[in-house]
Amino acid sequence: MLIAFLVRQQVGYLILAAAFFVLNIFTLIGFVVQRQNIVNVFENGFRFKKSKIAWDDVLSVDGDEAGLSIVKKDRTVIKIPRSIDDLGRLNAVIREKTHI
Repeated sequence: MLIAFLVRQQVGYLILAAAFFVLNIFTLIGFVVQRQNIVNVFENGFRFKKSKIAWDDVLSVDGDEAGLSIVKKDRTVIKIPRSIDDLGRLNAVIREKTHI
C-alpha cells in the first residue's frame, strides 16, 4: 500500500495503508492477550493464568453458559471462560481427579 502511495501520490492510499497497519497491530495484541488463557493440567493439579490449584483444594465445579466456575476450599472462585478449547473434556478431567 505504501508503495502505491509513493507511485500515485494519493492520500487515499496512505489512509488505507495506515488503517490496515493499525488493524494488524490490534490483531497481534489480541493474540498475545489470548496466549494467557491456557489451562495446564498436571499430576497434582492444574494452573490457569496465575492460579495454581491442587486437586485436593477443589470444593466444587459448576458448568454454565459462561464456562466453568471452580470453587476452592478457601471459597475463592476461579472462572474458566468458554473460549478455552475442549472445555467439556477439561470439566470431565477435573471431576475425575477430584472425585466430585
